[in-house]
Amino acid sequence: MAALTGLSARQLQWWDARRLFASAVASRRTAAGGFTERRYTPVDLLELMVLADLRRQGLSVGRIRLLLDTLRDKFGIRLFEAIGGTGALTLLTDGREVFARTASGEFINLLRAPDQPMLVVGELPMLKELTARTKPARKKKKPAVKRTARTAKP
Repeated sequence: MAALTGLSARQLQWWDARRLFASAVASRRTAAGGFTERRYTPVDLLELMVLADLRRQGLSVGRIRLLLDTLRDKFGIRLFEAIGGTGALTLLTDGREVFARTASGEFINLLRAPDQPMLVVGELPMLKELTARTKPARKKKKPAVKRTARTAKP
């Protein structure tokens, strides 16, 4: 899960312990004194990919919690139901705020005033839709070729 989302295993553990995002199957103590692995569903994976992207953009854990709580309490949905543009809400972000666009075209700032639609005039090119995507793999650097007296260019 950590490799797919870009979150560290410790971050996932911390989020689980603070009930920000719990795994589908929690870890439990083994007879040997260790712990079993946490298990996540495919839906959990997609949600964690979106949350990891928001975290990389600088959204605090508190604001992520507020987003998840607002979606659950105000709209009765999980984050998964608002990504991909197929649900009643489409989530958009400018990197600092998270907005919802309803099927009727209303815009709502989910982190500041989820009960109040916004007046939007014109296009909003700076907003991007939240989607589940994997963290881009880091490019491996090619080892430098050591030049010797024989291969050195004049």
